[in-house]
Amino acid sequence: MVLDTLNNWKTYKALHKHIASAFQFIVEKDLQTLAEGTYELDGTNCFAIVMSYTTKPKAEGFSESHFSYIDIQYIISGTEKIGTAILKDQQPFEVNKEKDYAFYNSPTENFTLQEGSFVIFFPQDIHQTGIVTDTPEPLKKVVFKLKIT
Repeated sequence: MVLDTLNNWKTYKALHKHIASAFQFIVEKDLQTLAEGTYELDGTNCFAIVMSYTTKPKAEGFSESHFSYIDIQYIISGTEKIGTAILKDQQPFEVNKEKDYAFYNSPTENFTLQEGSFVIFFPQDIHQTGIVTDTPEPLKKVVFKLKIT
């Protein structure tokens, strides 16, 4: 997992061939007015999903991991807590390799992600997003999916 601010994104360019494309999207688009939906950057190899939701208590959600994609999650507006854990021997309650997810009800440690910050999750990173900080609040973010080749 990587946690940082937009100012430092170039530090991570060597991690994946599409990281630069993802951050160029952030820098070049007016994210505040960008409609929710999926935006292709390189077909299924690299795409962005713009989403909005209201944060909720941790107990109302669950964690996930992925098999074939790296996630870059960038907060456009709002603040959320994210729970994370390193995938070891946790047992998922649901797995769908075709849709690239495994869901977990295992313990995680929280950190706060706020506007202008991003996190990169690799397949070994279990993560639960959308956790309320103090009171439920609206959040807008973009999630990039980078296919592992």
